[in-house]
Amino acid sequence: MRRRTFLSTLPAGALIATAGAATARPVAQTSSGNPFAGVTMGDRITGAPFAGRSTVWGMNGAAATAHPTATLIGIDTLRRGGSAIDAAIAINAALGFLEPTANGIGGDAFCMMWDPAQRKVVGFNGSGNSPLALSLETARSRAVDGYLPRYGAVTVNVPGTVDAWWSAHQRYGKLPWKDVLIPVAELCEQGVPMPQTIAWYLERNMAGFDRAGGIEENDNRKAVYAPGGRTPRVGEVFANPHLGRTLRLIAEGGRDAFYEGPIAEQIERYFRRIGGWMTRADLAGHRTEWVEPIRTDYRGVDVYGLGPNTQGLSTNQILNICEQFDLKAMGFQSAASIHHQAEAKRLAFEDRARWFADERFSQTPVERLNSKPYAAERARLIRPDRIMDRAFPGDAPTQGDTTYFSVADKDGMMVSWIQSNYRGMGSGLAPDDGERPLGFMFQDRGELFALTDGHPNVYAPGKRPFHTIIPGFACKDGEPWMAFGVMGGGMQPQGQAQIIINMVDYGLDPQEAGDSPRWQHEGSSEPTGQAADGVGILHLENGVPPAARAGLEQRGWVLGATDGGFGGYQNVVRQDNGEGRWTYGAATEMRKDGIALAY
Repeated sequence: MRRRTFLSTLPAGALIATAGAATARPVAQTSSGNPFAGVTMGDRITGAPFAGRSTVWGMNGAAATAHPTATLIGIDTLRRGGSAIDAAIAINAALGFLEPTANGIGGDAFCMMWDPAQRKVVGFNGSGNSPLALSLETARSRAVDGYLPRYGAVTVNVPGTVDAWWSAHQRYGKLPWKDVLIPVAELCEQGVPMPQTIAWYLERNMAGFDRAGGIEENDNRKAVYAPGGRTPRVGEVFANPHLGRTLRLIAEGGRDAFYEGPIAEQIERYFRRIGGWMTRADLAGHRTEWVEPIRTDYRGVDVYGLGPNTQGLSTNQILNICEQFDLKAMGFQSAASIHHQAEAKRLAFEDRARWFADERFSQTPVERLNSKPYAAERARLIRPDRIMDRAFPGDAPTQGDTTYFSVADKDGMMVSWIQSNYRGMGSGLAPDDGERPLGFMFQDRGELFALTDGHPNVYAPGKRPFHTIIPGFACKDGEPWMAFGVMGGGMQPQGQAQIIINMVDYGLDPQEAGDSPRWQHEGSSEPTGQAADGVGILHLENGVPPAARAGLEQRGWVLGATDGGFGGYQNVVRQDNGEGRWTYGAATEMRKDGIALAY
């Protein structure tokens, strides 16, 4: 049985490299193992001792991303008079070049944001459909062990990102469309030095594609991401002029250039040549869907999520169950606290596997699953002294590498944006115009369809698959509080819940909440139809105290090694200062290459 967990979204080489490692970040190795084993952080004069840096504060705008240059582009866009949405589009376009291991215009995008004019949280679903020409019968014929493969044309859905940019800009953009994208195109052509973590993932992604079978075409990805026969090393300048040309076409022709114009024609010709199914008609029919986020209250904080086909409801369910317990009294990073959080995750994820799918094809009982009475029923299944032997979905009525970033502007708009190609870099397929690559890779999000008759998430032509990527947003007293997220497959609801709990129950600030050691549970049932793998494995970062580890083992948890699968976090918070103007605090992920800036 192949598990569709966050770790499965990493290339095989990354799993080998991290297995049994003593740290979540790659370090130089010697014959005796990790040369830094036992060494911890230096001392901080104030704040939580495990925090790597302070939250940064500003008055006029803020941005937190997984790459320093992307953060700078966001701040520059704001300072040129752009809205937070203008900055978000520029950041996302830049990250497709700067962090190709996690996102790009061949993937999908989701967003929640505070609209200061409407004074409410709004959101959109920017995920694309499966090709109309790809039948369930054909998809099943390409299955491996009963599930869709990891790579190749059968996993490619319509990319939703560019239309998401366009749709958001039409509503909330201030700068001309062209002025948002041209600076990014220029950056692609000029190149930037390669940072540590992205270099590590890029090398392993490309090696994974080389080992994999079933990818219909491989030359284009090598020409884009491994020019000269290898991926760029740390500090070497990497450029992608192919993507620069594509972005210029989009800057000139808008979303139609990608979905109906020259790029769409090139994509159709590419798939016809390699034996895929995507057509210009599939692309032309795509539209971003503006949706009403779902909401729950966690100890006085309004927490928002996007509904199915995403897993945003899982964050709400975890928090609703955890609210039934006094986590603060249990103690920060205690065995009792982690135990109850992880059990809540197991219960929520069984509902995720049972119900979550494209709402146009099947109805998820969202109101019931998001309710407090239902959470109280589920919470009664959790025992304080031992793990549940097995978690089941509740009785309800019938009816993942990723990039995440936060950005806010001087007018009070706050944007929580997430975008992904799914497994690492995506499908392995990078289109061309007949002569030169277009500079991006298609997502492999279609891998997350089930192939079982009657399953809500079963594959169908023109259907959106179950999606792992979810932005996060929270409000207090009717005012926006934070645009936040934790990237990384099934880690995302677990990570979002941990951030909220760290800040609400344990009083941590935004940077401390992200730098705090995390847990991740794997082995729950999956929306692809795979059953739970016993009680699964609970992975803990090294900073979790030994006493907590021992207490968790006593309760029956199977503890796994630190594996690098704890996600990537960004956050922008708004602090109201009485009679004075609000200020923004920005926090970033010490597990990634990025920075947070505010001004």
